[in-house]
Order: sequence, then structure tokens, then C-alpha cells
Amino acid sequence: MSYAVKNLAQGSRELIAFRIGDQEFCVNIMSVREIRGWTKATGLPHSPSYVMGVINLRGAVLPIIDLSARLGLRRAEPTPRHVIIVAQVKNRVVGLLVEAVSDILTVTDENIQPVPEVSSDLEKQYARGILAIDKRMICLIELDALFPDTESEVA
Repeated sequence: MSYAVKNLAQGSRELIAFRIGDQEFCVNIMSVREIRGWTKATGLPHSPSYVMGVINLRGAVLPIIDLSARLGLRRAEPTPRHVIIVAQVKNRVVGLLVEAVSDILTVTDENIQPVPEVSSDLEKQYARGILAIDKRMICLIELDALFPDTESEVA
């Protein structure tokens, strides 16, 4: 049974799904500003290990976050196939490096299952829930939780 519905019903929301390694994650599509191809970033000294650097996005300096590293996974080795999801996180715009965007999903709260109790405290901080769709397990990420206010001065 597929939860991807083409028309938005009352109480449903759209999520954008993407791959990092062999795992799938998703975020609320309302926080996504655009999706663009990989652009080499200029490094920033003394930045957190998950900050790849900055790029020029139409005259604005955009910090690029290695989402794989930020989630505690292996650091990404960007290729031309990687994409940057430009997203609004709290009061700033950041670029999130992911391997590929895989889907746009329409779900309701009933489709989102709680994060299992065996998950680490870190996972519980950013993981809002799990979607089991078409034999896929997709982790719903809360971007605001990934970038707390104390780290908002990265760029």
C-alpha cells in the first residue's frame, strides 16, 4: 500500500526524500527553497567538521553542510551526482549536501511512526519519526533540531 497521494488532503503534508549512502531521509518540503547541483565549496577555518564551506548563491554566501557527517555517518566525498538542498533552517538559509533527491511524498500524521526506543539520544533529537512506504524505511528529520541556536553562527 502506498501512502504517496497526488492531491493534498486535509491534514496531510509534503516531504522531500533523499538518499545518503544506503539510507533514505526526508524533510518538510516547506523548508526547501531549491535543489541545485554540487558546487565546490570554499572552506572556512575553525568551522565544525560537518561544515564543508561556503558557496556564492546569486550574491549571497551560503554555508554548505555535509548532512551525512552532521547525522553522524561517514563524511561525503562529493561527486557531480551529489546535490545541494537549499533549505530554510530557523532564521537562516543553508545548503545540505546529499547524494540524490529520491521522491516527493504526501503523508499524514498517521503515516509517521515513532522512532524506536533502541535509537540513540542523538537520533531522537533530530528524528521526528519513521515512514514505512513501499518496502522503504525513511527517517523524517527535523532540521531545526539538527542545528541548535548555539551552532547557528557557523557562517
